[in-house]
Amino acid sequence: MDIVRVICAIIFPPLGVALQVGFRGAFWLNILLTILGFIPGIVHALYVILRR
Repeated sequence: MDIVRVICAIIFPPLGVALQVGFRGAFWLNILLTILGFIPGIVHALYVILRR
């Protein structure tokens, strides 16, 4: 299942985070990072997914 989350994180970072933690603080932070720049959103999403 982690492979699916990683692929989702690369294509649409907030989706990967939402699959991992739901709609908590990390999700909203990822939305903000994705709006500010796509690469920071991907890095944060991969961090959240691979950390757990």
